[in-house]
Amino acid sequence: MNFTAEQIAGILEGDIVGNPNVEVSKLSKIEEGTQGSLTFLANPKYTSFIYSTKASITIVNKSFEPEDRIETTLIKVEDAYKSFSKLLEYYNQVKLNKSGIEDPSFISKSSKLGENIYVGAFTYIGNNVTIGDNVKIFPNTYIGDNVTIGNNTIVFSGAKIYSECVIGNQCVINSGAIIGADGFGFTPNEKGEYSKVPQIGNVIIEDFVDIGAATTIDRATLGSTVIRKGVKLDNQIQIAHNVEIGKNTVIAAQTGIAGSTKIGKNCQIGGQVGIVGHITIGDNVKIQAQSGIGRNVKDNEVLQGSPALSYGDYNKSYVYFKNLPKIAKTINDLEKKVNGNN
Repeated sequence: MNFTAEQIAGILEGDIVGNPNVEVSKLSKIEEGTQGSLTFLANPKYTSFIYSTKASITIVNKSFEPEDRIETTLIKVEDAYKSFSKLLEYYNQVKLNKSGIEDPSFISKSSKLGENIYVGAFTYIGNNVTIGDNVKIFPNTYIGDNVTIGNNTIVFSGAKIYSECVIGNQCVINSGAIIGADGFGFTPNEKGEYSKVPQIGNVIIEDFVDIGAATTIDRATLGSTVIRKGVKLDNQIQIAHNVEIGKNTVIAAQTGIAGSTKIGKNCQIGGQVGIVGHITIGDNVKIQAQSGIGRNVKDNEVLQGSPALSYGDYNKSYVYFKNLPKIAKTINDLEKKVNGNN
């Protein structure tokens, strides 16, 4: 799909310097720009590339004034980075703007479908499912019985949403994500064998939640596993049964959260963090990558290590961790001198 500089300037409310009719059909980095591509300049470190880029259109800040001859058409805006991000969002909306129901797919007659939806081929939609307006469900997706999906949500190929789960408005569920699989509930008997504990709850995902590829969110044993409004989950995260994650918390890849743990709002959790079950993590907590959390955490704490210490204590302690062999040798030498003097 081609766009002219005039069309792009209209979307961004920018000013054109150059040819308003030049067309672009792809995006590029400024240093890798080619004819027919659109790029942007926001970081001053990349200013030199604007004089050599082959990109047809470059978005720049209004304060930018070229000091040499340039070939690219400029679109001047208040904030080049934000404007380029806005354009990426617009481009993505256009790219994903599909509608209609493809064959073959199965949709139960008892399900209710909203306006302007897209259902890709080989999708299964079970009994009594309710799907809102402008929802996009890409091919090879499974949606179980009694699921509710809100307006403007996108479910990418291969995602699985088990029965009874509730998905809010304007959510994104990426490929391979599994919502509502059974929680890890087993009980041992007198023979040392394990019997499964039925998991009869569900998963509730509120509005504006993003769920990464291959992330799994288990249904509750009773009640609900809850992901609050605005949460952003990276790829390959495991969230166990009856967990609750607070509003606007972000979690990086390969983190695992055990059952019944409650995480507050506005937290930032790094990759490969392990969190035990049945604890409470407060609001505004920051947990560094590869940390292990085995206790309740108060609001505003910053943690690192396994088991996690406060961030400041960990960094102070690390000075000693890496020098332990030298410290041990020094202590042994001192002991020998003391014992020798005795």
